[in-house]
Amino acid sequence: MTATDLSLLFGLILAHLTGDFVFQPGGWVEERYRLKQRSRKLALHALLHGLLAAGVLVIATLNIPTTRGPFAILLASLILTASHWLIDVAKAHANPQQLRWFLLDQVLHLLVIVALWLSWIGSWQPLAIATAWLMTPQMLGLASAYLLVTRPMSIAIALVMQRWNHQLEDTGTLADAGARIGVLERFLVLTLVLLDQLIAVGFLLAAKSVLRFGDLREAQDRKLTEYVLLGTLLSVSATLILGMCVRQLLG
Repeated sequence: MTATDLSLLFGLILAHLTGDFVFQPGGWVEERYRLKQRSRKLALHALLHGLLAAGVLVIATLNIPTTRGPFAILLASLILTASHWLIDVAKAHANPQQLRWFLLDQVLHLLVIVALWLSWIGSWQPLAIATAWLMTPQMLGLASAYLLVTRPMSIAIALVMQRWNHQLEDTGTLADAGARIGVLERFLVLTLVLLDQLIAVGFLLAAKSVLRFGDLREAQDRKLTEYVLLGTLLSVSATLILGMCVRQLLG
């Protein structure tokens, strides 16, 4: 796999992102969910994706000598157009307000692009390389660490903190917002520890303290202040220890 092959892949991905998020007006999306497969805007949207992909393939062909001709470019463009239309029609029958359908839609588009790219370069070697890379101890260790700082650590922290829950009154916060903030916080802390940027962890804690200071001061609730401080320190400390252990094991 050469740098040219990777450039082609990223070019196709860039064309997809441009077609989906730059050249797709909100009215097209609304018509797709209203008319579904009868939407003309959906057909135009899929055709635009095919043209953008064809443009990328034409540029790649002009810059790098290849045996692929206009027919191959046309066939690839038609395949991408048809697949994009089918995937978007399926998504139009789902709930547009649910994140999982948006993510599934993008993953399916990406899989089609990768399959088209592998077929274009005529080699499955990149797939074998990627699979071998994902199965290395380093990647499996990193995946395990990032998985641990999500729901498993949230449950553990909640169990530790539950003995003080009954002492708190209604704090007026968003449902599950604290848990989501904690997960994002641990993601950032773990990443910074693995990158050996411990000073940045201090800045992160300082920034969170500044944001929290006003709310806690206005609440004038010492129990709430202690509860938030204890939860934050427990979350950050556990993530720091996990990050240090992962660095030592994979170092």
